[in-house]
Amino acid sequence: MEKWDLLDAQGNATGRTIIRGERLQAGQYHLVVHIWIVDSHGRLLIQKRSPTLRLMPGIWAATGGSAVSGEISSDAARRELAEELGILTYPNELQYLGRLRRRNSLCDLWLLRSDVAEETLHLQKEEVARAMWVTWDELMEMVRQRRYHNYGRQYFAWLHRHIYGEDGEPRAD
Repeated sequence: MEKWDLLDAQGNATGRTIIRGERLQAGQYHLVVHIWIVDSHGRLLIQKRSPTLRLMPGIWAATGGSAVSGEISSDAARRELAEELGILTYPNELQYLGRLRRRNSLCDLWLLRSDVAEETLHLQKEEVARAMWVTWDELMEMVRQRRYHNYGRQYFAWLHRHIYGEDGEPRAD
């Protein structure tokens, strides 16, 4: 049984929890993390969700998930990377990109710059069917084809700006 902390719209803990699967009410939020892995060529490591998952089975999507009760965002991001892809990171290795409010979640986006080889990944078979490197253009084509989950125009524009900057080249920071 997985518990989530309930947050207000500003991300403050309300002191209440909810069990995963229970319906959140208007004005209630839980913390979700997305981790984007970018290599030295500016490619993105994406993952295909297991076909047995209840939510978005067999769809390509961002690495991530919900923070469990008492867990801070950076720890949730590091845990999800380790669980889903077998990527172990140090506490300051991930770069915080920012927070977006989405429906009933506050989504913290994290960036890991790494040239990890696909064949060295240890996929969590219950959650991840496959992982692969794609360019930004390939990712956007997958979104258009509905093969990759569409997080929305604002999400992708914001993400692109934070990863590639205004000139479209991968940022070094």
